[in-house]
Amino acid sequence: MIKKLGDFFKLDTAPGILLIATAFAALIIANSPLAPYYLALLDTPIHIKIGSLDIEKNLLLWINDGLMAIFFLLIGLEVKRELIQGALRTRSRAMFPVIAAIGGMVVPVLIFVLLNINEPKSLDGWAIPAATDIAFTLGVLALFGKQTPVSLKVFLLALAVIDDLGAVIIIALFFSSDLSVIALSIAVLASAALFYMNAKGVARLTGYLLVGAILWVAVLKSGVHATVAGVILGFAVPLRIKHHRVRSPLRYLENGIHPWSSFAILPLFAFANSGVPLGDFSADMLLEPLPLGITLGLLLGKPLGISAACYLAIKTGVASLPKGVHFMHVVAASILCGIGFTMSIFITTLAFPGADNHALVDLSRIAIFIGSILAAVIGYLALKYTFEQSSRSSSEKEGTADEST
Repeated sequence: MIKKLGDFFKLDTAPGILLIATAFAALIIANSPLAPYYLALLDTPIHIKIGSLDIEKNLLLWINDGLMAIFFLLIGLEVKRELIQGALRTRSRAMFPVIAAIGGMVVPVLIFVLLNINEPKSLDGWAIPAATDIAFTLGVLALFGKQTPVSLKVFLLALAVIDDLGAVIIIALFFSSDLSVIALSIAVLASAALFYMNAKGVARLTGYLLVGAILWVAVLKSGVHATVAGVILGFAVPLRIKHHRVRSPLRYLENGIHPWSSFAILPLFAFANSGVPLGDFSADMLLEPLPLGITLGLLLGKPLGISAACYLAIKTGVASLPKGVHFMHVVAASILCGIGFTMSIFITTLAFPGADNHALVDLSRIAIFIGSILAAVIGYLALKYTFEQSSRSSSEKEGTADEST
């Protein structure tokens, strides 16, 4: 049994499977006699007081503001590594996924806004369909194993990382309120201290994490969403230390956080935020502007935006297709980017805060589930067809070459 569990956790698809399993578990529990206990658990108050520092939140907010800050720290680390050593290290390499990500964020937002232009309350959720779930998307892609060109995996990973960075910028700019000048000043000083440590070649992670904790508290109290602190800390951790033969602090921290993020933080987030009561739900509700904007934004907006942006980039010569990747690969893979799931749910909690918006949150989450599941299924089938066509085309070329000899 333990060996089977160990083998499961080694699978590339394991994080995606665990995410969907915990989300459905929450959905089942929220619509069963256990629902009151589920809600009571999420509402459990957790109080931390150290001197004048006083933080009191329920379990749901500790997951969304605390644990998700660690997930966003991982995003910061991944983005920095990709910029220095990975798919984004040169302008020519970065342009294609950057343009794709921008198109994949702009078009879903436009679709949502067009459908909700006359709905002032719903319009607050404009950023919901702009997000992509990295774990789920790459999990579906992993189902194809060696059929997937390495350059397509790199492209999709880079696109998803930039997409998440875009989500962080949206959160920082548009979902901040009641800003505290004192807390913001402390956050700025803590950020400056982190980058000063980086410039001085400090290699020990303990110092970064301690200052990072101060930064998280300051950002939390400032009115800016606390997850932004995770990204700042991620950018401050050095990838390598000049003139010192020490392990890479960034890679060490990234490798340490990654399994916790995939198998604990994101599943916990999915479990805590996916319990939608369906008692008052009817299929007609899906045709309302809010859920329709989210579903179409994810299912149509993402692939349309990514494909159109990539096509224009290629035609104008601004960027070129990665080696070994055909345009149909990009079109098929872009459908998978409509899997918003955890990131879309996260933005939903920010877009519609407070008890008065429970109905909007629940309706948004249902639309996210539907849009993401359809994007996963259609994207998988589209990629399967594309890979089969590529394989058939390669076989025919080999056959022609053999005949000519």
